[in-house]
Amino acid sequence: MTSLRSHVSNFFSVRQAFQAAKQQWVLGLMLLSLHGVVLWGFSSPLSKALVLTHYGLFLLWQPIWRTKINLSFAAVTLFLAGGVLMIFFINWWVIAFWMAGLFGLLGGRVFSTRTKMLRISYLLAVGYLLAVLLLWVVPKLLNATQDVAAAYYAVEYLLPVLPLSILFLRVETEDNQYQPVLDFFYTLLLLLLAAILVLGSFAIGASSETDYTEILLKMLFSLAATLLLISWLWNPHAGFVGIGQLLSRYLLSVGLPFEQWIKNIAELAEHQSTPQNFIYSAMKEVVALPWVSGLSWHSYDGSDKLGAVTKHQEAFQFHELHLTIYTRWPLTPALLLHVKLLTQLLGEFYEAKRREEVLQQNTYMQAVYETGARLTHDIKNLVQSLSALCTAAEQTGEEDSVRLVALIRRQLPLLNHRLALTLDKLQAPKNQTARNQPLTEWWNDLKQRHANSGVLFTGNDIPAAEVDAEIFDSIVDNLLQNALEKAKNEPGIRVEAILANEDGLYVEVLDSGRAMPQFVADQLFKKQITSENGLGIGLYHAGKQAQQGGYLLSLAENRDGAVRFRIGRQASTS
Repeated sequence: MTSLRSHVSNFFSVRQAFQAAKQQWVLGLMLLSLHGVVLWGFSSPLSKALVLTHYGLFLLWQPIWRTKINLSFAAVTLFLAGGVLMIFFINWWVIAFWMAGLFGLLGGRVFSTRTKMLRISYLLAVGYLLAVLLLWVVPKLLNATQDVAAAYYAVEYLLPVLPLSILFLRVETEDNQYQPVLDFFYTLLLLLLAAILVLGSFAIGASSETDYTEILLKMLFSLAATLLLISWLWNPHAGFVGIGQLLSRYLLSVGLPFEQWIKNIAELAEHQSTPQNFIYSAMKEVVALPWVSGLSWHSYDGSDKLGAVTKHQEAFQFHELHLTIYTRWPLTPALLLHVKLLTQLLGEFYEAKRREEVLQQNTYMQAVYETGARLTHDIKNLVQSLSALCTAAEQTGEEDSVRLVALIRRQLPLLNHRLALTLDKLQAPKNQTARNQPLTEWWNDLKQRHANSGVLFTGNDIPAAEVDAEIFDSIVDNLLQNALEKAKNEPGIRVEAILANEDGLYVEVLDSGRAMPQFVADQLFKKQITSENGLGIGLYHAGKQAQQGGYLLSLAENRDGAVRFRIGRQASTS
């Protein structure tokens, strides 16, 4: 199998090398037949045969139509008209413009060819055409052959060496399977330069009796100075942006202002709320382009089409967007590059709209999750408060029944009110109102709820202030329950609730257990974390709840024997 693959690979390599050598022979023979035409004139039958041979070799070499495609009727008519013109109406003017056209075609291939030897062969051909055009054809137009009589021997004996060298150059095979792309702009530029040389020399020579050598030198130096000026204007260094940028901006437009098209797409992305609406509106902008007859697309949100279907189509894919554009004529390489740029921008905008929709959905789900998690902890605190009352009822004797009934009568309405507020938040999470309560009353209720839990309450000289009982009940109950859960794993530790009025009013929950790991302490109140004692998600929501209520929940101390949480308002400084 390996041997078979190597033989097939060698066969194709030999075939490609033969094709490259064939092209070189066709090019060299084409130039040699043209050389015979310009030397021997146009009247003899041999010249007619050389003209026909040259034209046939040109058709074999020409870089515009590929050799394996079927020619249209218009192309066949154009080839026949060119042959008739070359055979029956040939003169020095036809030869001059024909050679100028060949100069442009061959010069344009120089810039699109990758291999070194092939580029050298094109340079030899371009040098040959330019020398014959200036030293032989243009003097024939001006009847100034005597002015360049010394160049006759160079044209007759030396210049044929250039096409002969092309025949014997060993040309490497191009990497791609197609012929080099014809560079339209370089071809057009070189064609115009050759036409300027011919027409300018003829105009100066016809309007004056100046020697042709002087005319040629003036034209060459004038063109050199003009090209030097254009090269400076193309990319200057003194404030002016340069015609290179202006031309690039024009080429990017290709039928419409590029900036305006991007602005329209950006406005659609801003105003359309869903990716479906955006992609449909954006496709209307695409189908409005002058060279687009219709299009069809398939995306994550469905498929659709606009306009008319033609035989000329190009398919593109960016992310989840599959786009097929139907055009009125085949797209040139430059226009195809432009279409790829536009469709890629369209695909990026569409993908951004999809990400925006996903982000909105995730935000909504995050809000639902956070609301549910917060309400879960509120209900958990209520259940734990009810459990504390039940424990108190179980441990109270008959002699304390009056005190127990008073406790239940006082706490049950509060628990019922907190449960009602929790249900209200479930129905309308954003419509939360503060439940202000005197600090002394709130502190006494807290002590009664946890009277039998083993929590030590410390608080003297309580100021006459009010607190948001909803926030303080939820957060302080959560802190106390976490500390009590920790006490189950670390018997003998002390849990203490402290009400202080030093440097601002605050409430602290202190336990004398082990310090929490530093990495857990660093992430508290910032994101959901997992820890051994159940800390993390509850404290994350407690921190957000405190922040929304205008309070600050913090870890004031974290060391073995003193883990202290604090909630309160910071004292204002002036």
